Amino acid sequence: MHKSQFIKALVLCLNIAVLNSSGAELRGQERNHPLDPVIRIVNRSLRKIEQISAYEATFTKRELVGNQMIAQQMRMKFRRKPFSVYFYFYGDDEGREVIYVKGKNNGKILAHETGLAGLVGTLNLDPGDSMAMSENRHPITEAGIEAMVANTLRDLKEATKYDESVVKYYKDAELGKEKLMCNVIEVSHPQPRRQFPLKMLRLWIDKKTGITVRLQQFGFPAQKGGKPPVVEDYIFTDLKTDVKLTDLDFDINNPKYNY
Repeated sequence: MHKSQFIKALVLCLNIAVLNSSGAELRGQERNHPLDPVIRIVNRSLRKIEQISAYEATFTKRELVGNQMIAQQMRMKFRRKPFSVYFYFYGDDEGREVIYVKGKNNGKILAHETGLAGLVGTLNLDPGDSMAMSENRHPITEAGIEAMVANTLRDLKEATKYDESVVKYYKDAELGKEKLMCNVIEVSHPQPRRQFPLKMLRLWIDKKTGITVRLQQFGFPAQKGGKPPVVEDYIFTDLKTDVKLTDLDFDINNPKYNY
């Protein structure tokens, strides 16, 4: 090979190597999204709650349903298999009880009210029934920590398709009267986009157990510079994961219940 031809071939090989290297670097950058470490943390939290077969907790929620902010607190029992939920309501709804067991009761929610409303007896409602959804953004089939975290994880993964996610981490945040120590992850978006219907979310993760115990989601403010309004705020306190729940805990014939 002539010397000049050799030099040209060498330069060409070097250029190809640089291009390949740049391409690999760019592909690496594409994978390096600020939400990647968040997804890993949330995925670990999901694995934690999936390992728990049953738990009891005080569930406090505020959520925007239509144009109305619904605030409720209840004691809940949750069993993973079969998916089973029992709620006893406090406050303005004191005494209301709700039971749902997947594959039982013809797929219905069994609920009863108190006072005059309770005179109609036990209500049998489809999970998606308008009455069942009148005070809820999510159906009872998505109740509990696992579904909350799984839905959040899905949304975070979808958000990695786009830019503009800003992540902040906060340590040693106290939650509730128990002063539960949590790590908080905050994900926000500066501008409303079709792919970003919400301004910000915060995940509170118990430092001791690694379980997500609070999810806050905020909408975009109506005016620039305004405070982001609460859309969802779900809190699980007094969480007991060492309980053994039986079929009777999700049965209207339980003598401790008022059905």
